[in-house]
Amino acid sequence: MEEPGLQDATRRTRLANERTYLAWWRSGLTALAVSFGAGRIVPELSGGASWPYAVVGAGFGLLGLAFIAFAFLRQRRVEEALQSGHYAAFDDRAALAFTIVGLLLGVGTILIVVLQS
Repeated sequence: MEEPGLQDATRRTRLANERTYLAWWRSGLTALAVSFGAGRIVPELSGGASWPYAVVGAGFGLLGLAFIAFAFLRQRRVEEALQSGHYAAFDDRAALAFTIVGLLLGVGTILIVVLQS
């Protein structure tokens, strides 16, 4: 039989995993909203070339989808680790990939803002 303290810790970890899953979803939905804003709304307001906005918007859309997909994979990985009594560290490759994509989209956005003004 599992100790009450250990059972409480496992419950808290599962709830934290659920909150993290939902945070990944919120980030994904936010990136999708930014995708729509950058790709469709801003070009209408700017009056300039729309293709750079469409490219950056599509990038944010893909990032949003990646966040949502990664949310599921990460949630499952943590749950499996909990069931087997292990720890599921955050994947360094995923962190690096998200960082690079975020930096590229940030630089692209800044370039559009500077070059389109």
